[in-house]
Amino acid sequence: MQQLRLFFIALQFFTRLPIPRWVGFQPEWLHHASRYFPLVGCVVAAVAAAVYLLAALVLPAPVAAILSTAASIYVTGAFHEDGFADTCDGLGGGLTRERVLEIMKDSRIGAYGAIGIVCILGVKCTALALLPPSSAIAALFVAHPLSRLAATSLIWRMAYARAEGKSKPLAQEMTSGEFIIAALTALLPGAVLVAYGLLGAAALAACIAAAALSALWLARKFHARLQGYTGDCLGAVQQLAEVAVYLVVLASLGQGALA
Repeated sequence: MQQLRLFFIALQFFTRLPIPRWVGFQPEWLHHASRYFPLVGCVVAAVAAAVYLLAALVLPAPVAAILSTAASIYVTGAFHEDGFADTCDGLGGGLTRERVLEIMKDSRIGAYGAIGIVCILGVKCTALALLPPSSAIAALFVAHPLSRLAATSLIWRMAYARAEGKSKPLAQEMTSGEFIIAALTALLPGAVLVAYGLLGAAALAACIAAAALSALWLARKFHARLQGYTGDCLGAVQQLAEVAVYLVVLASLGQGALA
């Protein structure tokens, strides 16, 4: 029952979806809810996949891809996209640690953030639109939980860069056991897809590597510029890892422009 409560707390924190009233809330529960961040990704993937399937019945694939992406943004309240944009602004416009943190906290979006979010959403929608429907659905169920695992890895291995912040309650030290729970949750959908022949084992391994490299690359930047991470950094990692998975699945089909 307590684990179910932790899942619902994570669902409430990372999405707009309602949770049962009996769940209740205690501040210390949020400290341990990050273990279910990838499971929240499974829920978001289910919503995005359902919208894609329904739209694809009557509309072309590019429209279905855009509507699916819009649904995932709506369900999460653009939580991660906002973090990605703020991170682009901060790292692009700040020269010192203090200035980067100040820019990232500003609710206004700058040129770096606007350009970054347009580019990443463009790549995301284009990649999904070019995938066959079955591959697009598979990619959603791999990308959403796996990208959230990539973000969770920062909580596990890095320090929080601010004294206070919206993500501060999640920034308590994450144990290896909690991270293993998150990892198993993130990898389960991919394993099921491979078992049913909807995704190749090599493609899944490449997706895992791409998400890990995305997290590692950004983590090095965050360590160098901030000596830690913020909630916006988690959103940036999630977005980059998600797009990386879509690109890997698309590349695995061998349909390169010069192929």
